[in-house]
Amino acid sequence: MTDPAAAAPEASDVDPLVTRCVACPRLVDWREEVARTKRAAFRDQDYWGRPVPGFGPMDARILVVGLAPAAHGANRTGRMFTGDRSGDVLYRALHDVGLANQPEATSIEDGLTLHNTRITSPVHCAPPANKPTPAERDTCRPWLTRELELLRPTLRAVVVLGAFGWQAVLPALAGAWRVPRPRPKFGHLAHAELPATDGGPDLHLLGCYHVSQQNTFTGRLTPAMLREVFERAKGLSGAG
Repeated sequence: MTDPAAAAPEASDVDPLVTRCVACPRLVDWREEVARTKRAAFRDQDYWGRPVPGFGPMDARILVVGLAPAAHGANRTGRMFTGDRSGDVLYRALHDVGLANQPEATSIEDGLTLHNTRITSPVHCAPPANKPTPAERDTCRPWLTRELELLRPTLRAVVVLGAFGWQAVLPALAGAWRVPRPRPKFGHLAHAELPATDGGPDLHLLGCYHVSQQNTFTGRLTPAMLREVFERAKGLSGAG
């Protein structure tokens, strides 16, 4: 299959191309069905209903990698982690440590900007039950790989939210950096330094529990724990 991400020679080309992807029929059907039926609370809103591109500058020093857009969050608003409770937790933590200009993320027009930080996901379409398949993850990987290639000149740290993202990002990193064998294991505050293979700077890979409601409501992931991860990423990346 032709790699659609290869058609993005410049950083500015990636996000528009992502939004036109139709490579995974199950995900296309689901994201569009959700956009048609909507949630009652949002019935008067126009849903995005397309692949959600990354958010943040393409000269970032920190990349945050999630899982996939939420059906009534980013699939509605068109921006990563925007319009749901996971995003409320994530952006407040980024603001608290100086990586975002405000703690709220409600819509594309809310004025939110990120500092030295970009957010993406290994799967760009909302999946049923928030569970993409391994095949869908692999089909979407060229977008993540290309994003990493374009971020290479400035990128110094990757923060991965959850085990799914951790497993998805490791193969995408195996270009400019050498992924150790055996592969680093995911865990909260896991840290691996990946040596560069191209003569550039090494990369710090950090693990963090996902900002899902299951984790934040139960206290498995607290605001203090999340801030600790981002403070560490700031220090290791030189973004502070």
